[in-house]
Amino acid sequence: MLPLPGSPSSTRAMFRARLGAVFAGADVRVCTAFWLFGLINNVLYVIILSAALDLVGPNVPKAVVLLADIIPSFLIKLCAPYFIHLVPYWLRIILFAVTSSWGMLLIALAPPYTDGVTITTKMAGVVLASLSSGAGELSFLGLTHYYGSFSQAAWGSGTGAAGLIGAAYYSITTTSIGLSVKTSLLASSFLPLIMLLSFFLMLPRRLLRQATSLQNHDENVEHEEGNDDFSDREDHGLLADPLSQSTASLKSSELIYLINQSVAPTLLFPLNETPFTEYRSFYPTYATIYQIGVFISRSSLPFLRLPYLYSMGLLQCLNLALVILQALYMILPSIYLVFALIFWEGLLGGLVYVNTYAKVSDEVPEAQREFALGAVSVSDSAGISLAALVGVVGGVEEGLCGWQVGKGKDWCRRL
Repeated sequence: MLPLPGSPSSTRAMFRARLGAVFAGADVRVCTAFWLFGLINNVLYVIILSAALDLVGPNVPKAVVLLADIIPSFLIKLCAPYFIHLVPYWLRIILFAVTSSWGMLLIALAPPYTDGVTITTKMAGVVLASLSSGAGELSFLGLTHYYGSFSQAAWGSGTGAAGLIGAAYYSITTTSIGLSVKTSLLASSFLPLIMLLSFFLMLPRRLLRQATSLQNHDENVEHEEGNDDFSDREDHGLLADPLSQSTASLKSSELIYLINQSVAPTLLFPLNETPFTEYRSFYPTYATIYQIGVFISRSSLPFLRLPYLYSMGLLQCLNLALVILQALYMILPSIYLVFALIFWEGLLGGLVYVNTYAKVSDEVPEAQREFALGAVSVSDSAGISLAALVGVVGGVEEGLCGWQVGKGKDWCRRL
């Protein structure tokens, strides 16, 4: 007999059927490989940001670390789309793994912050990790063009998991377990090996070879027929609308990094009103909560598509205004309300990220899609760079901390 409508077995069967329909055609190896690509390519970036306070100390703006972590990535994303296609993917993966591991070793093995030379050495390591992450994101997003929409959804989920795992890893190892900053960072320098294993052992590269061979054949035919000029004009016209809208959305939304790096360190309460025993614990906890929201929303692409992205940017501007007011006037009476606000910020940021690239994949012509997916990532880094510059040049963190000290709340000086 069939189960009665509305019975538990009927509901479970319908849920399984709908879930199966959502993931119909997904290749487990492809999805797993791209999830790991997203995780490893971004996790070191998150660990570095989570360790910002320990890397430079309480007297240097944490936005300095954000600048060193994002400017090189921005520059490589700005230039690489025009030449990186000349480097085969297998060689790129090796270069990414070596460069990022080298960068983390420089950071981990440098002495504790005591002078400008030590901080400079650490920032050099941050720059190397940033270059690898930026070129990696550019390449892996382009690679999703050959493996379909599920690879893009898996990549997005992996980048969200990177934020959660990276922030939680640093918070747990240094706060809960009690490992030294050096030991925690040194262990993370071996993570890029997973990227190599995912590409060379897990990813079905036969699809990439076939697609590349077919693409080269089509390009030769177009060149012989003399259609290059016409097709270029046509493709650039079709690219204009989705790229401009996606770029505007990402630039506005990524200003949330101003919250995370310049305002969040000043969102403090008396310790007896919080679950913490020291003021140093606030910052990594905020980072972890933010990344939980990012992970959930970046994993939502198979279930949720947003047609309009500009509203997300406006909501993030509202979030920025709220946290600044909180830092100045403590308008939220409980730290748990601040936790909720940070979580909401992460949800919005993740939704904008995955839906922007989904929009490009849907609307950009196939011949230009690989280039477009990599090029749009430039706006992501541009927004973060702007947030870091505002934080450093504008002295946001110092200004908010100075205001609090002037009101008799010197908590930001106790970090």
